Amino acid sequence: MFTASIYVIAIIAFLVSLAKDVNKTRVALIKSWKSFSNIFPPLLTVLSLVGLALTVLNPGLISKIIGAETGIKGMIITSVIGAITLIPGFVAFPLAASLLEKGAGIMQLAVFISTLMMVGFATLPLEISYFGRKVAFLRNGLAFIFSFFVAFIIGMVVS
Repeated sequence: MFTASIYVIAIIAFLVSLAKDVNKTRVALIKSWKSFSNIFPPLLTVLSLVGLALTVLNPGLISKIIGAETGIKGMIITSVIGAITLIPGFVAFPLAASLLEKGAGIMQLAVFISTLMMVGFATLPLEISYFGRKVAFLRNGLAFIFSFFVAFIIGMVVS
């Protein structure tokens, strides 16, 4: 029902925009198509790799590597994966839900999502060019440490 309401709102907004100014609406559609065309190949790659990984990794293996009983070791594994991976949030959260269903631990997934969103190993060169080496490493290091605090708090709240 929620998805249908979002589609209805989008269609109404599109029709209002079309009624107001056809040329601006056409330009906006062209820009959005170009944006979609640029993001689609990496998104398709990420979704394919996630699907393949979830197919190959059985629940027993997931529990063994990043299950709740792995403790800090599993958290370190998922934090490193989260820090080096460049996955958008709208892919990461469903991935985390799938991993949780297959036996991953809450704190392990919390640190994974936190490092994924806050630590940018892949984007570090760009960050260094804008903010300088010291600030970029400091920000990423503090974000990495803070991710563990977030995971512990989530673990305490959920448990």
